[in-house]
Amino acid sequence: MADKKRIGLDNLSPIPGSSGKRKRVGRGHGSGHGKTSGRGHKGQKSRSGASIPAWFEGGQMPLYRRVPKRGFKSINRREYQVVNVGMLADADGSEFGPEELKARGLISSLRKPVKVLGVGSAGRPITVRAHAFSASAREKIEADGGTAELIG
Repeated sequence: MADKKRIGLDNLSPIPGSSGKRKRVGRGHGSGHGKTSGRGHKGQKSRSGASIPAWFEGGQMPLYRRVPKRGFKSINRREYQVVNVGMLADADGSEFGPEELKARGLISSLRKPVKVLGVGSAGRPITVRAHAFSASAREKIEADGGTAELIG
């Protein structure tokens, strides 16, 4: 009967070659990492306390300062989801709020505010609830006998 080696918690060991010896730096020449301790010769990175930011370019004028900058983006900007009056004419129903617009696929999110613009015409009386209306959109909706209600 062949002697089969049983594996248990008492005789576990890593696969040969899978784990190497720990690198003991700064312990003299006998360690294999003597003299410069694996840091090479001289230079900024060989010194103690050397931590250079990833964007540092050695004193050369950095890329983020070389590239021209244009315009500005307000931190208080409200990004609206745009719906045209003509798009509402094509959709069935007479009442349109953010939930109905989302259900019909005219807007993508209920988190962002909705603004109705005056491109096209409804051609029938509709009730629209939105966060903002352009002047022409309000005129076109009301000219067709509908109402434009502001929300929130």
